Amino acid sequence: MATKGAGDDAARLRAWWAHKQGLDGSLNGAPAARVLGQAGWARSVGGVGPYLTLFARAGTSREVADHAVATLDIHELPAARGCTYVVPASDFALALQCGPDEDAEMSLARKLGVTDKEVDRLCQATVEALTGQALLPDELKQAVGGAVRSLGEEGAKKGLSSTLPLATGRLQAAGEIRRVPVNGRLDQQRYRYTRWQPNPLTGRTLPRAQVFVELARRYFRWTGPASAAEFQWFSGLGVKAAKTALAGLDLVAFPGGGDRLIFADELDAFQAFKTPRVACYALVSSLDGISHLRRDVKGLLDEADWKGAVPGGKKGSVLGGLADFPSHAIVDRGRVVGFWEFDVEAQDIAWWPFVPAGRALAAAVARTEALVRDELGDARAFSLDSPKSRAPKITAIRTRRRPGL
Repeated sequence: MATKGAGDDAARLRAWWAHKQGLDGSLNGAPAARVLGQAGWARSVGGVGPYLTLFARAGTSREVADHAVATLDIHELPAARGCTYVVPASDFALALQCGPDEDAEMSLARKLGVTDKEVDRLCQATVEALTGQALLPDELKQAVGGAVRSLGEEGAKKGLSSTLPLATGRLQAAGEIRRVPVNGRLDQQRYRYTRWQPNPLTGRTLPRAQVFVELARRYFRWTGPASAAEFQWFSGLGVKAAKTALAGLDLVAFPGGGDRLIFADELDAFQAFKTPRVACYALVSSLDGISHLRRDVKGLLDEADWKGAVPGGKKGSVLGGLADFPSHAIVDRGRVVGFWEFDVEAQDIAWWPFVPAGRALAAAVARTEALVRDELGDARAFSLDSPKSRAPKITAIRTRRRPGL
């Protein structure tokens, strides 16, 4: 059993992470770009994650978030590990440059007989087709005509039915084109492609090694202390390249053992930091940066909750054994204190707190419930999530005992 001192240290570290992430109320009312600049890029997979990231920290409405997208204050881009994130304008160039060296789709395409010259011609045709207009993928395919070709049944089986994604992916990474949500929303994966002028990479490219020094600098400001291995996962780098990136920063060992690192200029601030006495509840997405950046669910739980059963999970699975949240989460000063899902049929949030649920927690649930019901319509974790697929989780959550209720 952990000692009282150890428990206090864990609570202070969780509260520090929440403070760094702006989940302590310090970003209330802040513009979307500022939120993402401080808390980190919001993982986007066709779900509500980016909206909940902004709402949980700044109280941002969907309308305000969509306006920030429309005015290019923030934008969804291919970034670290080739994954899509919503990033602030100040980081557009960096996000585009930190993708993988080798496009996995292009590697597959070569095995299907596609040449680099063929893709180069298709890229040129794509740029010409998008000059002065935005096109849906089918419209773009028609506009480039013979420059695109089908990769047949074999390609379809491997998830690459034509050569068009090769061109659009390459041009997005180069900052030549961008995807614009058809209805302006971040949680629905329907896009048009358009030219990006001026190209955000113009005059802002960095040597490959320096790109990851800058990514590491942001990463440890967003979520430090963190380990080298956690940064390595986020960045998609190998062990040696990640170590090189970190060597360019003024990081020191985090006290108390372990392998976490923290900026030297933040260590004194952490040591002077005190865990807030008043609860500060926030309902966050299953991919929120408080967990996703480090993939550390266990570190956000009280030790007493490590062996708790996962709602709707496999028999024998426990919360402390997870790398990612199994559902959207409820946090208080960095500690995970429950999980939730939106029930479309009932038009409410099904929630399972494993702390006594008082008025402050109920009010936080009610605020997020109003956002989802009245502005978002649903709270899909990712594009293929659906009311039907999450029904078992909702049932499991509703049948859990709620302490204090």
